[in-house]
Amino acid sequence: MSQIETKSLYDPSYEHDACGIGFIANLKGVKSHKTIDDALKMLENMEHRGAVGFEENTGDGAGVLIQMPHNFFKITCKEIGIDLPDYGKYGVAMIYFPKNVVMREACRKIFNDSIEHLGLELLGYRNVPVSNKTIGKTAISTEPKIEQAFIVAKDSNLPSDALERKLFVLRNWSYHQFCIEFPENKDDFYIVSSSYKNITYKGQLTTFQVREYFLDLSDERLDSAFAMIHSRFSTNTFPKWKLAQPFRYIAHNGEINTIRGNVNWAHCNQTLFESSLFSKDEIEKLLPICDHENSDSANLDNMIEMLVLGGRELPHVMMMLVPEAWQNDEALLDPKRAFYEFHSSIVEAWDGPASISFTDGHIIGATLDRNGLRPSR
Repeated sequence: MSQIETKSLYDPSYEHDACGIGFIANLKGVKSHKTIDDALKMLENMEHRGAVGFEENTGDGAGVLIQMPHNFFKITCKEIGIDLPDYGKYGVAMIYFPKNVVMREACRKIFNDSIEHLGLELLGYRNVPVSNKTIGKTAISTEPKIEQAFIVAKDSNLPSDALERKLFVLRNWSYHQFCIEFPENKDDFYIVSSSYKNITYKGQLTTFQVREYFLDLSDERLDSAFAMIHSRFSTNTFPKWKLAQPFRYIAHNGEINTIRGNVNWAHCNQTLFESSLFSKDEIEKLLPICDHENSDSANLDNMIEMLVLGGRELPHVMMMLVPEAWQNDEALLDPKRAFYEFHSSIVEAWDGPASISFTDGHIIGATLDRNGLRPSR
């Protein structure tokens, strides 16, 4: 793992942000389009928490994460000749392909070959309907070709959680292979989300452009029981389509001040990673989980994802990685103190200031880091 090469006075290692995050959820778990619509209204009211460049219609990034809209995909996929199985038996990879046709097909071959190698089967691709009429020239200059890949396991009896882990390996491994083959084109191929549980619509957009750009989001058939939103403010970063949030598990407002140590810890210890849920070969395909190429938020998201899919529950993982200020808290009860003390010996704390909303597709919540310097309500 090497440090990012710098070409100017800008140094990516000093990346910081002060974004807008939020989520809305139906407490009874009832899916509706209204939940998505309300979340987009919330996002649009987070415009002051995002940023734009010298073009007012080129944003730093914005997006929304929702639960898998099975009924919507069942109908729309049938229209293009894809017959989807029941919910939980297929996954959807939301992919940024390059606009260049030759490079796009090179990416597609790597991705398709990875699907076959991992014992999965590609049902087909769907072009994500978009409208770029309102976005600025800077955003359009790097706009990807966005497609959704629908994937099933060749073993129809494979449990949903096992399918989720295979989709995780697929996303990481196919991207690593692409970077090895095309090291100068790392930003040309990016898998936004790859899951049977949820899907993310995001881009280098302003908050008002998300709804206008992704036509799916205005379709009444699209539904979810919750939606998590993010409006990006990159103070020292160069905005990119792939750096928009939400990521696969979190939407993050703040900065990880310990990021260099966190990434170095992950890199030094990745040879020791093991799990009864992943084979040794699969773990090798996943690595590296963290990398100095990624932003602080993206690295935290990757670490959370690995620990959750490795067998821990999401609240457990959040307490592991983003602990309370427990050392000198005399009111903290012994079982909780023991929890924090134990985990401090096996993983570095990811310290902010940070406010984080998080989801695994089933539950959704939020937390502050122990510095508690980000506003959340």
